[in-house]
Amino acid sequence: MLSARQKNTKRIVDIFISLIGIIIFIIPIFILVLISTFYLREFGVFTQKRVGKNAKLFTIYKIKSMKKGVEPEISNFGKLIRKLKLDELPQLFNVFFGKMSIIGPRPDIVGYADKLKEADRVILSVKPGITSEATLLFSNEEELLKQQSNPLKYNDEVIWPQKVALNRKYVENYSFKNDLKIILKTLQVFI
Repeated sequence: MLSARQKNTKRIVDIFISLIGIIIFIIPIFILVLISTFYLREFGVFTQKRVGKNAKLFTIYKIKSMKKGVEPEISNFGKLIRKLKLDELPQLFNVFFGKMSIIGPRPDIVGYADKLKEADRVILSVKPGITSEATLLFSNEEELLKQQSNPLKYNDEVIWPQKVALNRKYVENYSFKNDLKIILKTLQVFI
């Protein structure tokens, strides 16, 4: 568990990094939203309810990469921005407004966070993050799932338990130094 001092330091760093990120990426975000809107013929911002700190729901923002429909279809533009993780840029606003952190367990959709039992529920004691050790380990998750005959089963039995273990370890052994290491690893993987 994070101490009050650690939480305050983490929040200050989150505000600082997200504000710089917003200043740097506001024009690219705007352009990507316009391109997505043009390609998909619907507003280019994707919103979804996710489970946040203390299991409270919040709205996450992404650049939309799929067209709504009975069978959602991902566009070529969508594939590109997902591969480059550009669809995640609007989450800087989630961080700035205090719903997420730069580093922390990725926010789950309703249904998965409910599966956390006993000691694993410590994951819900922190704000979800844009990146984490689990995010880095499964940075190719979409490709990995495509290779499986039963993607849902593989996710539930292989990926999900590993993510939970890594996220629990992160929370139980939190340190500012570890956050810096994750930021550096993220930059190496995605830049």
